[in-house]
Amino acid sequence: MEFFTKKIFDGKIDDSVHLQFQKFSRGEFGNRAMVRIKKSTGKYTISTTSEYAKELIMTMAEKLGDKKTQVNGAIISALDLQGFKYEERKMAMGVRKYMINREMSGNEILSMCNSVQRAFFGLSFNVGEEELKIKDKSPKSAKGSGSSKKEDADLKIDFCKLKTNDKKLVEELIFDSEAGNFKKVEIKYDFIIKDIVIPGELKNEKDFAKVREGAHRKGIIIKQIDVDGKKVKKEVDFEA
Repeated sequence: MEFFTKKIFDGKIDDSVHLQFQKFSRGEFGNRAMVRIKKSTGKYTISTTSEYAKELIMTMAEKLGDKKTQVNGAIISALDLQGFKYEERKMAMGVRKYMINREMSGNEILSMCNSVQRAFFGLSFNVGEEELKIKDKSPKSAKGSGSSKKEDADLKIDFCKLKTNDKKLVEELIFDSEAGNFKKVEIKYDFIIKDIVIPGELKNEKDFAKVREGAHRKGIIIKQIDVDGKKVKKEVDFEA
């Protein structure tokens, strides 16, 4: 399972990357897709913002395979969802929470993730000694630079938490040679959306919702890495 940030820097834009940017308008969106990783005696404590939730769930579900584990949390959407089992549905302010509280196999979790595309997954479960915890609430909406925090403010990176000894997973999240050996890594991205591109097949579409969903966001992604106090900055052009 590749994370969407790595796909962007590798030039592998797909539907999963496109879905990450549907909610963005033109503008500058700082401190997005943040990651904080601490290493101690070969074990990693990973904390991220909400953008990684579904990818972390699917990564851990792939590990679980046909084995089962207790899964708790919610699938959250403004839409009426179908095609999956849930224990209870809650609704407030037009937002639907489909509560999950049962034993599931990794393959069942993956099937659910693949069948429901336009929803937020806030699920928590263990795979052996690895522990994934994700808040079962709606992430905050995207806001531009006018509302961004001061540069020296303590960044809140706690929506998703994973305890693991999987070095390969950590490398997929970081994907930078500068962080080959570390005690603590912190990564944040700035999304600079310069243009909204309407694909040719949607030029004559009258349904604005379809146009908005299908439109591409074009601009620059800036990646800022702090490896034990050493800072590195990289950027890449993108359209997704």
